[in-house]
Amino acid sequence: MIRFTTTSILIGLLLSAKFVSAQYSPEITTTDLQKQIGFLASDSLKGRKPGTPEDGVASAYIRDYFSQAGLRLLFDNGLQKFEIVADVKPGNNNSISFGDFSADPKVDFTPLSFSSAATVAAPVAFAGYGFDLDLDSLKWNDFKNIDVKGKWAIILRGDPEPDKANSAFLPYEQERGKVLTAKDKGAVGVFLVSPSDLEKSDVIMHMQYDKSPSDAGLPVFSITRALADKMLASMNYTIASLESEMKENHKPVSLYLEPSVTATADVVKTRVTAQNVAAVIDGSDPVLKNEFVVIGAHFDHLGMGGEGSGSRAPEQLAVHNGADDNASGTAGVMELAQKLSANRANLKRSVVFVAFAGEEMGLLGSKEFVSKPPLDLKKVNAMINMDMIGRLNPETNTISVGGTGTSAESDSLLKILEMDRPYKISHSTDGYGPSDHASFYSENIPVFYFTTGAHDDYHTPGDNAAKINYTGEVAVLQMVNDLANTLASGKRLSFREAGAKQATRYGRNMKVTLGIVPDMVSNDNNGLRVDGVRKGGPADRFGIVKGDRVISIEGQPVTNIYDYMARLGKLKPGQVASVEIIREGQKQILIVQF
Repeated sequence: MIRFTTTSILIGLLLSAKFVSAQYSPEITTTDLQKQIGFLASDSLKGRKPGTPEDGVASAYIRDYFSQAGLRLLFDNGLQKFEIVADVKPGNNNSISFGDFSADPKVDFTPLSFSSAATVAAPVAFAGYGFDLDLDSLKWNDFKNIDVKGKWAIILRGDPEPDKANSAFLPYEQERGKVLTAKDKGAVGVFLVSPSDLEKSDVIMHMQYDKSPSDAGLPVFSITRALADKMLASMNYTIASLESEMKENHKPVSLYLEPSVTATADVVKTRVTAQNVAAVIDGSDPVLKNEFVVIGAHFDHLGMGGEGSGSRAPEQLAVHNGADDNASGTAGVMELAQKLSANRANLKRSVVFVAFAGEEMGLLGSKEFVSKPPLDLKKVNAMINMDMIGRLNPETNTISVGGTGTSAESDSLLKILEMDRPYKISHSTDGYGPSDHASFYSENIPVFYFTTGAHDDYHTPGDNAAKINYTGEVAVLQMVNDLANTLASGKRLSFREAGAKQATRYGRNMKVTLGIVPDMVSNDNNGLRVDGVRKGGPADRFGIVKGDRVISIEGQPVTNIYDYMARLGKLKPGQVASVEIIREGQKQILIVQF
């Protein structure tokens, strides 16, 4: 866990921003925005990666701004701290050996980020591409003629149709899914090999953290073809010959191998402390002050970039300043806090301001906020989220507002507020979206998602403060300010569902859906928690409710989001299947038609 003990860094950076002596104007101006974005997106903050000292400086800067603007700080002096897994790296004790041979962990193999830390000694079997598919359009079972129970399974990455762009295998070739299939068959560990069609040079995979802290429940290694060939030597086979045979005949090939392999997977998870920053302006009405409007934006970004960071230029190890994404939204929250504070006498409801951490790692901060809120979520009138509001394009001159279908009143309310604005406004009804408002929508809260859209500098070192359209952002914030005042003093919005409450990236290639909001960040490997249920979907119709924990589908265990999606991938539309859940400590089996 990283602790912020580098006092000299903190003091130096805060003083460089002239933070202590800053004087605030209640008006939203380009000068103020230049100051806030200029500091948050400065090289000195090194991209605001969660858990770093610079991340601590950014959160302290925002917190102290809230305080000086007259807001009441929430949580622990304005900070809601929580632990996250920031990275996974190989440890010092990785090994693979058989006979008198010991492999080199720097050249021949590496554990993958979702590997369990374990030592296993077992026989080895070659299990082709690791598929067990029995579909109308695709039948391929690499385990039909082999028993991998109690064995290491050697599995090829990819599929036997590498040159076919629309191959039916594509939805099933993810490494986690293949490992899960092998685990279901009883394998005690997996060696993944990159065939020559997938990787011409014989190198191991890079250990890249996939943003999910849950592991596979067994050791998983990437090994070279040369190492796999050593295991295959007694059978007079090579990976190349097996690959060629399966592609030529379009049939699985499986083998039992002679050597017993002993391997140790040592993976080290770097855990750090991140923090949301939160403060409130208490409402002036004795009754309505117990209701809330939440205004938020994420303040984290990608740090120095690099492979696995989310950078669109991973080869550039440089500061990813994140001026638009999302220093622009964070500065907007800060300026609105100041302006609304000066107008607090007219705010009947309380207004909560939140700068979220960990959005780039999977909405971690907003999920933490709604799971451990400082207020009654049922009394939140609406949530306004701002993500990338600093690049209003003069040519298109359009901003986008998402979530306009999440209350019966949203569209008509916006149409009034849109009058005489110096830009056009595009409405999107869906409540779900790729930012922190999604966590609130999952809690049945009406949301408004403001953005000026993506651009070529998105998630690259080119997203710097010099490219912000400050005049355009002032215009956006003027409308958000008017909306916030209306929500804080007008009628209560009535929530309605507008689109699915789950991330479409996990549903891609799926033929069926259960209709739940899955917990995508838990690392306890104790089933998949249901964070929400879509009205009218299979889960809703057959009795699954929010808070349930799915532990198996059709008798096959589910420990995390990856298991869950792999199980769904095996089902067909209209199929009736058993779903085992835990509800309030008790197991139940529900029969669900997908």
